[in-house]
Amino acid sequence: MTEKANYYLDITSELCPMTFVRTKLLVERMAPGETLEVRLQGIEPLTNVPKSVSELGHIVESLTPENDDDSTGVHRLIIRKK
Repeated sequence: MTEKANYYLDITSELCPMTFVRTKLLVERMAPGETLEVRLQGIEPLTNVPKSVSELGHIVESLTPENDDDSTGVHRLIIRKK
């Protein structure tokens, strides 16, 4: 069982580039060491959001499907602010 994130963001209804913009704006308000759970779906967000967060120096702790039997649907991304 994973620990509860400090913040939660659902961007499943957003399109790129707003998926990353909304994620970045929330991470900027967080304190170092705090975590954010992002609920996302779609090929572009699944590829671009974790990559962009890492490029900013933050830690991608995990990216897992919400349902184990559905690797193409909604995923949960855990980010730790550096």
